[in-house]
Amino acid sequence: MGNIFHLYFVQPLFNLLVAFYKVFEVINVPGKLGLAIIAFTVFIRLVMYPLFKKQMDTTKKMQDLKPHLDLLNEKHKNDKQKLQQEQLRLYQEAGINPAAGCLLAIVQIPVFIALYNALNFFINHGVGAANLAKINKEIYFAQLKITTIDVNFLGYVLTKTPANGGAWWYYLIPVITGILQYFQASVTMVTPVAAPAKKDKNGKDIEKKPDTGEDFQKAMQTQMKYMFPVMIGFFSYNFPVALSLYWNVFSIFSIIQAVKTSKTAMVKSESSK
Repeated sequence: MGNIFHLYFVQPLFNLLVAFYKVFEVINVPGKLGLAIIAFTVFIRLVMYPLFKKQMDTTKKMQDLKPHLDLLNEKHKNDKQKLQQEQLRLYQEAGINPAAGCLLAIVQIPVFIALYNALNFFINHGVGAANLAKINKEIYFAQLKITTIDVNFLGYVLTKTPANGGAWWYYLIPVITGILQYFQASVTMVTPVAAPAKKDKNGKDIEKKPDTGEDFQKAMQTQMKYMFPVMIGFFSYNFPVALSLYWNVFSIFSIIQAVKTSKTAMVKSESSK
């Protein structure tokens, strides 16, 4: 299974990364590996944009439906079959598949693993003639074979980790990584729409009972927003700078695309009123 995954996922992405490296080698610019990682990440992010947009749209629609789903849960709490029928009807009217967001996330998992392995292979075999020979064995075309690897980029050695970088600016990497992850979590999380308040016979609002599910969701979002960036920053402290570069460029594009998607949805919402 490992060989199949390497053959059909890791090796193609690895060759794509090397192809970008060869482009910058032909241009003869410094920081070839760093530029190749950036170009590689941008390319992958653009290819995956339709999946990302679909996932964001589905998440937004699901959040917008939450007040209506809460009302259905209250109305049909004693009739599970009727509740499922009404929920399905609501989803169909909104034009969404509740499982779409999860399925898209699952599809992306092997892609992310393959990307990580491709980068890791390049980094771990980047020194010495013997290791270059191992890299070239993975190359599809003779034109892509490399003889040297430039691992320097903007004052960083991409194969080093911030933990053993030996200079103060290496410590900026986990800080920048954590900050970018925080902003990514902030713009990709959609705030749930509150259900309309119920009225009594006199027109006064009925006190809403605590929603443990909603409280749990808010707690999870808070954890993702604050704890996850700290965790990712810690990981980047012990990972090669090259992997952090890939992760940070990916995060920047996620932020840009999430903001763009949100603005587009807002414009559509305003025009439909």
